[in-house]
Amino acid sequence: MKKFVIFGNPVAHSKSPQMQNAGFENLKYDAIYKKHHLDDGNIIKKTFLKNNYEGANITVPHKEHAFKNADEVRGLAKKIQAVNTYINENGKVIAYNTDAPGFLKAIESFGKVKTVLLLGAGGTAKAIALALQESNIDVTVLNRSEGKLEFFKNEGITSYSWDNFESKEFDLIVNSTSAGLKDDYLPCDKELLESVFKTAKFAFDCVYGKITPFLALAKENELEIKDGEDMLLYQGFLAFELFTKAKADNKVLEGMRKGLRGE
Repeated sequence: MKKFVIFGNPVAHSKSPQMQNAGFENLKYDAIYKKHHLDDGNIIKKTFLKNNYEGANITVPHKEHAFKNADEVRGLAKKIQAVNTYINENGKVIAYNTDAPGFLKAIESFGKVKTVLLLGAGGTAKAIALALQESNIDVTVLNRSEGKLEFFKNEGITSYSWDNFESKEFDLIVNSTSAGLKDDYLPCDKELLESVFKTAKFAFDCVYGKITPFLALAKENELEIKDGEDMLLYQGFLAFELFTKAKADNKVLEGMRKGLRGE
């Protein structure tokens, strides 16, 4: 039986195992997918190989460590410099990023989006920002501190810290921070959020399975809201195809959605 895993800290809340295991079951693929709590992202490759994992997903805060540790990085992940999927190819660790296409698929339900304000500057934010840029959607990044913004500036993406933010009209506001995952925090100052919500149409939170304070405030301001379930599902589905080395159909996708929801 092949072993797959999700690395994270925290990882106890992750619903990836129930989603991926539902996919394996649907495909009659002899594999098991588990959670692996990892404190130190620097040892991710060593841990992956030592445990004879065939593949892994990587969640916060290890996506950038996973990028640096991989033997080979493929696709847009090279530019993003953060990965969320590992594949063991004959003892070599091959890395991918399925967050970027997963996010684009998840926001399709909003319809036409031209301008996006992206909150946060971690690995997920990098994937989303470059995915939007590649799709010719205007993206602005807003982060608490200036320190992490260099990546975005180097890619020609408008970016601000809280101190120097210049607001304009945005169609979609995206929270890529972990605010609201295990607490009741907003990703930034309430007044700032309310000012951008006034002219926005949509709000998306990468946190899934709950209405975060960010989404609750967006709803109060009459925005159409969406949590991260679809992003998790689509990035997981793309990772699943890499795990199984097979194109999966809609039946498998819907089976994974049911697994994710615990149905």
